[in-house]
Amino acid sequence: MDWYKEFYAGEDIVGKKHKIKWKILHHAGQIGIYVITLSSNPENLLDIIPSWELMQKYYPKSDLLVIGVDKGYENAMELAGMIVMDVYEKTGTFQIRDYFLEKHKENQKKGRKWKFCL
Repeated sequence: MDWYKEFYAGEDIVGKKHKIKWKILHHAGQIGIYVITLSSNPENLLDIIPSWELMQKYYPKSDLLVIGVDKGYENAMELAGMIVMDVYEKTGTFQIRDYFLEKHKENQKKGRKWKFCL
């Protein structure tokens, strides 16, 4: 599981986003926290996954790129919409996957890698 360097966070948790990230990476329970990742299906834009699912031993985490976290499913849906609109404003397209993978690759080249193998 990789984390986008400048991952998005909802208004309620913006000051706690790195603590939440640490807890997710260390399998600490996060009730009501949802992660927003690039979609596992290339035809979709984003996936919203409850953080407790990531604690399961056999959950396929290896290809996940987390680009946002929020508290509550409805808030996570709103944040996902904001992410899509942000990418659209920057690029004029809805190529979410291409945009974030390119930015993530640039960050990795600069030595700013946030990775944790579960």
